[in-house]
Amino acid sequence: MKEYVLDANALVRLYRDTPRADKVQNLAERAKARRARLSISSVNLAEVLYVLSRYFGFEKAQRLVEGARLVAEAAAVDARVALDAAALRFKYKLGLADCFAAELAMRKDATLVTADPEFSRFGKQLKVLALPRHGM
Repeated sequence: MKEYVLDANALVRLYRDTPRADKVQNLAERAKARRARLSISSVNLAEVLYVLSRYFGFEKAQRLVEGARLVAEAAAVDARVALDAAALRFKYKLGLADCFAAELAMRKDATLVTADPEFSRFGKQLKVLALPRHGM
């Protein structure tokens, strides 16, 4: 079964119904039908809650995030994961939350779903399903 890791911007795109939200919706439907596995770092999930709160208010954003957790596993962060993400940040000069998404995708040998072109810095080390860029 194909595994995908969602970057925060993928879920934000879905819930704000921005261009190419259909790609993320399709992945969610495949996960519901058990034809794909979705996960997201708990750090990125926190970022989704923050960004959606700015658009919809905290309570609605919280409901949306809880709904996402029905189809995407929220991966816990422990000290080892945090240190591995920090090493990626040092090596690739990305934002810290992005490094948690990359760390999870690499650990699971999954495809990262993102609109952030900076993940190209990883080259073939990281599989990416690129969504068109948009503002969060």
